[in-house]
Order: sequence, then structure tokens, then C-alpha cells
Amino acid sequence: MEKPIVSAGDAARLIEDGRTVAIGGSGAGHAIPDLLLRALGRRFAETGRPRALTLLHAFGVGNQKDRGLEHMAFAGMYRRVIGGHWSMAPSMAKLAAQNAFEAYCLPAGVMVQLFHAAAAGSPGWLTRVGLHTFIDPRLEGGKLNAKAKEDLVELVRRDGQEYLFYRTVPIEVALLHASEADPEGNLGMNREPGFWHNGALAQAAKASGGITIAAVQRLVPRRGIHPRDVRVPGCFVDYLVLDPEQGQTFQTHWEPSWTGDALKPEEEFGDYPLSVRKVIARRAALELAPGAVLNVGFGIPDGVVKVAREQGLAATVVPTIEHGQFGGIPAEGLDFGAMYNPTAIVETGHMFDFYHGRGVDQCYLGFLEIDREGNVNVSKLDGTIIGTGGFIDISQGARKCVFCGTLSVRARLELAGGRIRYLEPGRPKIVPAVAQITFSGRYARELGQQVLYVTESAVFRLTPEGLRLEEIAPGLDVERDILPQMGFRPLVAEPLREMPEALFREELLPRELFANYR
Repeated sequence: MEKPIVSAGDAARLIEDGRTVAIGGSGAGHAIPDLLLRALGRRFAETGRPRALTLLHAFGVGNQKDRGLEHMAFAGMYRRVIGGHWSMAPSMAKLAAQNAFEAYCLPAGVMVQLFHAAAAGSPGWLTRVGLHTFIDPRLEGGKLNAKAKEDLVELVRRDGQEYLFYRTVPIEVALLHASEADPEGNLGMNREPGFWHNGALAQAAKASGGITIAAVQRLVPRRGIHPRDVRVPGCFVDYLVLDPEQGQTFQTHWEPSWTGDALKPEEEFGDYPLSVRKVIARRAALELAPGAVLNVGFGIPDGVVKVAREQGLAATVVPTIEHGQFGGIPAEGLDFGAMYNPTAIVETGHMFDFYHGRGVDQCYLGFLEIDREGNVNVSKLDGTIIGTGGFIDISQGARKCVFCGTLSVRARLELAGGRIRYLEPGRPKIVPAVAQITFSGRYARELGQQVLYVTESAVFRLTPEGLRLEEIAPGLDVERDILPQMGFRPLVAEPLREMPEALFREELLPRELFANYR
């Protein structure tokens, strides 16, 4: 049977008050059905309908200014929003902080697993992911505001072990984006940088008697998609909306090296100029080990792969990102979520299976705050809701965690002559107690994880006694340069080592600095 092709406006009118709506895709336009979201927001602005929706999204949905959920940021439109990441849609995060609806945050990987649970008719998902973080009901239970009162997460014990039980949320409307569809509604994703979790969302909607609406870039003839390339079978799709203008992201219409349709030559990547960010990435990269499977996060951490490429080590490790890609070089900025020259692409759920099963050898992630217990906060700061994305899923499953970031906020400094010099200290990011626990130092010690915290001027390690300063940049003094930019006096290693001076120079690093490659 051929599927009806409707306008975005007609599709928006199919969504009734009180429905539970789930949005596929990720980040700044990766498989986000933006045309549908715009039409849905326009309908509400004009008619006040639909109201009292429950909205689910595993990853961020927007571009931090005017796309994605920014189209739909209206008080009264939602009863509840459960999001894995919030900062891509700042107006929605602001509404959550203002108690406009019940707001929750759950780990992105957990949410993807819950979509699979909904598809299978399971009551929920049992996991250790989230223990001792703000997701744990003994702390905040993933609740982001005073209006969120219902417990969505339960602490349970089984066979002497603690777990978290996340309750399934049935999905009544799934909103998806795909590269192509045939008349029967089969969806292909071959022009996308990843496959995301479209299949699970469409199956979940079918399991609850709901509907799936897919915005597609192009229509192809019947049998125009190879069966092995169909990511959502047509029997799970109810309506199609044509959106020929949507690209791979909000910034990039078509980059063939993200999909394996081309190989980006080495010379096109360009140089990685010396900067404070590169100094941090370089020091973090000294932890690389041959054969290690990595996860690298957005921002400073993705520079670790650039350093590995620059140093001729890229082929010795396997970078991954949670959207499903293995190998290659992460795209930067708001295109993060794609990989140049990936060696494999799997569905998001399969990647999180790997992360949750402790398959990652090393993860390189950012931080907003660190405290004396080694806890890390990336999810909430100064009252601003950010969310966790895949951070908890990744950091709790990795054997070794390297957190990368600047020592303080808005410090004025000078980088020259193999030295770093502070002209004016910044506001501390290493504080007595973090505003929200997104990574638990105590639980990391229980799990036997190795944990390192790398900044441009100091390197800290998680020890049984707490955070310990182990290295300092050449020419700096602990009392004069480091402590004024910290909220407390840390433990200090004896002897206190000096960070290699080569980190602060333009030249390539000597191979002997990479201890695991000697």
C-alpha cells in the first residue's frame, strides 16, 4: 500500500492534544525533522493546539538559536518534556527553568534503550547507568524543576547489586527524518552521517497504536532502496512529508566523506594551530594506547583525534562517537555527530550497547566543573539547564576517563616560547562541590576506573583520597598561578611533575612522550 504524502501543515494537524511525541535525530540538524517541528510550532502559535503534549528527545534538538525545538518553545504546549540534552534549544531550557512544564533529563543512551523497550512492549529498562549521578533517585532522580514530581527512575537491588529501573514511556507519535522513501514508506538513511534510532521510534509508535510521520529529502520508485539499506520498514510508517531542502545538518547540505561515498584526503584537513585548546588536547593525547577504542566528546576533546592524526598515530586507535560511527575524524562545532572517513556506521542503540557493556578503553570528555571528590558537572550551571546527552552512558562505561578543559573561566593568558603565563586569573571551574553530579568520583573508584583531569596548566588525578594535583606547566607556581584559580587547595603529589615543555611549542611532539608507544 502506498503511503499518503501530506504537507507539513497537514501533518501537524494530525497530532492531538495530550499525545506523547518523540523526535528522532540529534544535534544541529542530524536527521532532525525540522520542517515538521516548524509546522507544529506554527500551528500552536496560530491556534493554541496541540496542548499538554509529552515530548521526548534523546539528544539535543536545535542549533542553539532558531531551529529545532526553538520553533516549538511555547508555554502551554507541553505537560512534560523528557530530554537527554537541552542546550541546543535554549528557549526550551529557559521554559523548563521557569516551571512551564514538568522537565526531566535522562541519559541519551538510556532514552534510546527505552525506545527499544517501548517497541518491545517491555515495562522498562534495568541498568547501572546513572547510579550516583543526578539521575539517581537518591540525588535528583533526573528532575530538572519543581514541577517534575513523578519518579521516573527507581533504585532496585538484584543479586546483591544496585541498579536503576527506568520506566518505559509509550510513544504515540514518532517524528522522523530520512534521506529517502519509496511509495510504500520504506525509509533509507544512506545520505545521512548516521542511522540514529529511527527504527526503534517507529516500532515503538506502532506498538502503542500510534503513528509515525517521516519527513524525507526525496522520493524514489518502488524497490528504489536496496532491502539492506532500509532502516525503517514501510509497515511502521504512516505519513510522508517531502522536504527536499533539508541537508545532512543545519550547516552542511552534503558532505560525502561523512557517509563513505568519498574519502576526504589528508591534505584537506588542514593544520591544527597551537592554542590553549591544542595544549590540552595534546596532553590528553599522551594517554593514548595502541589498539584502544576511544570515545571523544564535543569541543576540546575532539582535538585528541586531531593530535593523533598530526602525530601519525590515528591508525593505531579506533575513535567512536555515540551517534554510531567508528573510525575517522569527528566533525567540528555544530556538525559534531558526523565523522569524516568513518570505517563503520551502526545504529545508535548498538553503539550504546557497546558503551554500556564497558567496551570503551578510553573516553575523552569535557567538563564545566570538577570538585574535591573528583565529581564532574556538565549538565547544569548557574541555573542554566544543559543536560547530559551521552556523557553518563559513556563516562560510566569507559575503563579510563580523561576530562579535558580549561582551568578556569575567562582567564587572560599568554602562550609563547614554550611557556604559558597568566595575565589575569579566571573564575574557578575546580570548586569545593559541583552544582550537579554528572560523573561520580566515588562510583568511579568503586568501578576501578582510571580518571585524569587535564587543563592547560595543571593535570589532576582521581585518587582514593580525592583530587590530586600531579603536574604543572613549566614556569608556573602552584601558589601564584594555580590556587588563585581554584576553589580549594587540592592534594599535591610529591614530587610534583612538570608538564612536557614540548606541549607548548609549535613543533610536533617527540614520540617518546607517548609512554604507551615506547
